[in-house]
Amino acid sequence: MPRIMAAAVMAVMLAVSAAPARSAETATADDTARFLAGLPPSANSPLAPLTKDPFWQQHARYFDSIFAREDSAKLSKVRAFSKEYLTDKHDTMLYMFSGPDFLYATSFFPNASTYVLAGLEPTGDIPQLTNLSRSTVNGSLRNLEVSMGSLLSLSFFITKNMKVQLHEGPVFGTLPVLYVFLARTGKTIHDVSLVGLDPDGNFQKADEPATTAGDTKKSARSLARSAAQAVKIVFSDGSGPKQTLYYFSTNLADGSIERSGFLAFCEKLGPADSFIKSASYLLHSGGFTKVRGMLLDRSATVLEDDSGIPLAYFDRKKWRLQPFGRYVGPLNIFGHSYQPGMAELFRHATPIDFGIGYRWRHNESNLLLAQKGAPLTTDQGLTPGLPTDQYPQADETQAPKKARKARKRAETDSTGTLACHYGGVFPFCSSTSRKVSR
Repeated sequence: MPRIMAAAVMAVMLAVSAAPARSAETATADDTARFLAGLPPSANSPLAPLTKDPFWQQHARYFDSIFAREDSAKLSKVRAFSKEYLTDKHDTMLYMFSGPDFLYATSFFPNASTYVLAGLEPTGDIPQLTNLSRSTVNGSLRNLEVSMGSLLSLSFFITKNMKVQLHEGPVFGTLPVLYVFLARTGKTIHDVSLVGLDPDGNFQKADEPATTAGDTKKSARSLARSAAQAVKIVFSDGSGPKQTLYYFSTNLADGSIERSGFLAFCEKLGPADSFIKSASYLLHSGGFTKVRGMLLDRSATVLEDDSGIPLAYFDRKKWRLQPFGRYVGPLNIFGHSYQPGMAELFRHATPIDFGIGYRWRHNESNLLLAQKGAPLTTDQGLTPGLPTDQYPQADETQAPKKARKARKRAETDSTGTLACHYGGVFPFCSSTSRKVSR
C-alpha cells in the first residue's frame, strides 16, 4: 500500500509539472521580460503565481548574483568611462555584428533615442509563458542562464550555448535575451512589434501584428520576404523619455546588404554613435566594404576594439583618434589582422580599468575612440598610418576568400584557453584547451 500511494503521489507531481498553467489573461511584454530576467512581475500579472516555483526563485538568485558581479567588475566602470569620454552623444546608436548585446550598447550610450543592432541571428519568439508547461518554462530559464553566462563573464557569447538558446524550444532567438537585458538595466517595455524593410529602407507592416508579450511567429510569416527583418521594442528608463530598440536579423555582407534595404534605412537616420567589438575582424576584409563605408559615413563617433574598422580607413584630416587600454594584437586565429600602426598609436594610450572584447583579461583590452570633426591635436591619436596598415583596392579582391578561410578555422589562442568559431556575422567563442571544429 505505501508503494501504491507513493506511486500515485509521484504521478500527480509529474502531471502538475507537465501541465500548462493556462490563464485567460495576457502577460505584458514588460512583465514577461521581468519574469525571464528573474525579477518579479507586477502583482496582478498572470505570471506572478509562477514566481512561487522554487526553480524560478533559484533562477532569480542566480541572475541577481551574476548581474551584480558584472556591474561591479565591468558595467559600472563602462558607465564611468562613458560619462568621462563619450560626452558628444547623438540620438542614433549603431551596433553592427552585435547579436542581442543591448547590455553594452546601453552602458556605453545610455541616452540614444534609437538603437540599431544587427546580426544574422533570428529575432525569435516568446509565446505566452502561462500556456507552456512548467518544465518547458524552467527549461527556457535554464537556457537563458547558460547562454548569457559567457557574455557576463567574457563580454561575448559562447557558440555552443547560444546555438541552443537561439534556435531551440518555444522561447528562442535574440528576443528573450534582449528582454533580459532591458529588464536588468531598469528599462520598462511599452511595445513590441515585428517590422521588415523593403529595398528602399521603408518599413513593411506585418499582416498580423505581434502581441505585447510576443507571439511573433505569425507576424514573421508575413515578413518572410524581407531580407532585413527586425523586432522593434519601445522602452523607457523609468519615467524617462521613450526610446526605440531595433534588432535586425540580416546579412551585413556585400551582395546582401545592398538588396535588403538596411543601408537605405540607416541613411535615413541622423548622425550616429557607432560601437563595434568582438566582430571577427570582418571589417578588415573586402567582403564587408558597404557596411564599413556606411559606418564611416554615418557616424559622428566610432567606439571600437581592434576587431572593428582598421586604423587605415580613418582619414586623419577628418577624425580625431583617442586610444584607451593596451593593444597586444589579435588572437592567433586573427594574426593576419595585426596592425603595426595600432601598436604605435597605443604606446601612450590612456589606461582602462575593465576588460572587453576577445582580449577580455585585465590590461589586455583596447578601445579606440574616433570622433569626426573634432579639432586635431599633436599629442594624441595622430600617428601616420604605416604601409603595413594600408588596405589598397587591389588587395581587397582577395580578401573575401581569405576571410572565409579564416572564419572556417577554429583554434586556441596563445593561452590555450579560448577557442573561437567564425562561421557567420555574429562571432562566438568558447573556453577550452582543445581545438574545436565546426
